[in-house]
Order: sequence, then C-alpha cells, then structure tokens
Amino acid sequence: MFFEYLFSWDAEKRRLLGHVGNAIESGLGNRMAAALKFDVLVLGGGAAGLMCAIQAGRRGRRVVVLEGTSRIGQKILISGGGRCNFTNLHCRPENFLGDNPHFAKSALAAYTPGDFITWVEQHGIRYHEKTLGQLFCDHSAREIVDMLAQECETAGVRIVTNAGIRGVEHAGVFSVRAGSAGEDTYTAPALVVATGGLSIPRMGATTLGHELARQFGLSVIEPRPALVPLLFDPEERDRYCDLSGVALEVVASVGRQSFREKMLITHRGLSGPAILQISSYWRPGTTITLDLAPGRDLTAALRNGARRDAAALKAAFRAAMPHRFADRWLELHPPRGWSNTALAELEGWAHHWPVAPVESEGFGKAEVTAGGVDTAELRSQTMESRKIPGLYFIGEVVDVTGHLGGFNFQWAWASGYCAGLSA
Repeated sequence: MFFEYLFSWDAEKRRLLGHVGNAIESGLGNRMAAALKFDVLVLGGGAAGLMCAIQAGRRGRRVVVLEGTSRIGQKILISGGGRCNFTNLHCRPENFLGDNPHFAKSALAAYTPGDFITWVEQHGIRYHEKTLGQLFCDHSAREIVDMLAQECETAGVRIVTNAGIRGVEHAGVFSVRAGSAGEDTYTAPALVVATGGLSIPRMGATTLGHELARQFGLSVIEPRPALVPLLFDPEERDRYCDLSGVALEVVASVGRQSFREKMLITHRGLSGPAILQISSYWRPGTTITLDLAPGRDLTAALRNGARRDAAALKAAFRAAMPHRFADRWLELHPPRGWSNTALAELEGWAHHWPVAPVESEGFGKAEVTAGGVDTAELRSQTMESRKIPGLYFIGEVVDVTGHLGGFNFQWAWASGYCAGLSA
C-alpha cells in the first residue's frame, strides 16, 4: 500500500502520513530544494501517464509525473465497480474507433493484454474473467494503483500531486508552470500529455490536453461523450420509463455496427452494455435500431396455425423478454391484424425497432471521451507529435476510443508503454 505526503505552509502543522520511498509528494506548498530539471515531464497520473513514466524511468530517464488532483489513479480506483476491468483477453484493433481506425495497431501489438497480465501476476494480484474476456481484480482496483506506484518508485519516478498546471511553454525544452499560483517550474526536453478526456469531471477531468494540442498547432477531433446512456424525448419517456430497471438482451445497431448485450431501461432513457457500446457510434439526430428478441421468431407458432389472438401473442412475447416490457411494447405496437402478413410485419418491427434518442447523459455519465488529438498528428509507434519533437500525447486525450470491457485501459497501457520507450 502507499500513502502520500501532506505539506502545509506552517511547518509546525506539517504532518508526515507515510510514503513510498519519497516517490509521491503533494504540490500543496511543498518546495523541492533541487532544480526542477528532468528528462521527461508527464502530465497526468492516470493509467497511461503512470505506464509511460515507469517505462521511461526504467530506461534511466529522470521522470516526474504532475498530477492535478490529490491522488494518482483516480479513474482506475472507480473502474469496474471498484475492481478495475484492467484489460480484455480479446483485444484487437477492431475494438477501437477514431478517424483513423488503423492508428492503434502498432501500439496494441507492442504491448498486449498478455504483457499486462504477466505484470499483474508478478505482483500477486488475483483476478478473474467476468464475461467476454473482461478481466477484473478479485479484490480491489487499489491493487492496480498500488502496483503502479510501486513500479514508479522502483523506476525512480517522482510523483507530485495537486500539481495544478498553470502554463506550458517550449523554447528548446518544455517548461511547465505548476502550483497554486504557478510558482514551480519544471523543465525537460520531453513532455508527455496524459491528461485524459472530458468524461467524469468530478474526478478532475479538464480540457487541458486538448488546449495544449491546439497551443502547439495540432488539430483536435471534436470531443464527445462515449460509452454513455442515451435519453428519450419526453413522449417516449412517458411511454417507457416507468419500466425503469427492466433489462433484456438486444442487438443494438447503428449503420453496420452492432452489439448483442443487455439493454437497461432507466428513468430517463436507455442504458446497459448494448446501449453504452452503440452510443460511441451514435450521433444526435440519428436512429438506433433494436432487435428485441435476437435469434427468435416470436410469431412463428401463430403464423403456423396456433390460436391467433392477443393472449397468444402476449404469451409468445413474454417467452422471449421480461413480461412488463413485452406487455407494454405490444400495447404500444399492436398488430394491424391476424393475417400472416400482419404478423410478419409485427415480427419485423420487433427485430428492427427504430429508437431516436434526443441526447446522451453527457460527459458527467460518460465512461470515456471519443474524439481528441487527431492521430494524423502523431507517430503511431511512439505517440510523438509529427510537428513538435519531444511532445507526446497518450491515452484518452487521443482520438482512439475502445469498446466497453477493458479495451480503454489496454489502450492506456499500450500507448503509455510506447511513449515511455521513446520519450
């Protein structure tokens, strides 16, 4: 386990809580006696930033991680219900989206799920596969954060929390002003931006990474919420949202992209894995198509001579989906008649039900941010800017977004690893 130093302007009140070999310090009033010169400055103490710092430190580089919040790895700690879905066994480039879907291939090949699993096992962290290749800690996500903190200490990485980035300049070397009033200046020939996206602002998400990209002349793909619940308009809300908590397996589709997983009705719209997945591809004003009974022919018995009436139809639908939802859906979408043609039409509607959300729950409920630093601006093998030597962007701040299920962590590990070998 690790703790942090807490510093105060009043020396009499300064209280040492514990440490990991002096690796973690607080930026609240602390002053380092040595000149603040390093080989690598890493902005952001999340998954990508810590991985990058460790790899660079292992190469003998003098590395400092500047984390704006009070502790490192905050999103790691809350991920996976507190157990951290740290990777996915089936990670492939096809599990990621962005303007250039091929960009992530090099990094994902350089650092695989197996590489991270080996690391986890070396630290004695017990884990399990939940579904679809998703790996979770058996006990707590804190084990992953502690592992990263320990590796930082071993690699000689200095970590400063509450760093408060106030400005970044570049004149031969990068200079970062930090502290409550920008009173500390850190310099290095390499700057790695691992500040994350805009999702979950209560955890300290900011626009800093995108602002720095624009400051240095790099283009940014418009950020948008991804892996996020979607909202009904008021009329649809009145029709369905009293069923909040009802879940059913569906296939959710947008264009050629589809996901077969659970859908959950909420008090404002739709959520659940299927909806979160498809939300990354959805745009306001477009329609999602839902197959409410994947692989099943709901009206086959009726069309083949069974009793044809409302009771028989309700029983058929109830056999395939939750009763309350089946009853409500048939109430709102009754068949036009009892002929084979009318039943086939209803069957098709149930497998291709168009839903037009009005908006998403926004960055406050989004698990990740889609969009970000344009990958055309970066070298895929190192994450280094093509325009500014020594400038790197990694993790969620980049226009690479994974599917639900540990893929975004694997991108963080892989992009951080590649930058750490180069910076």
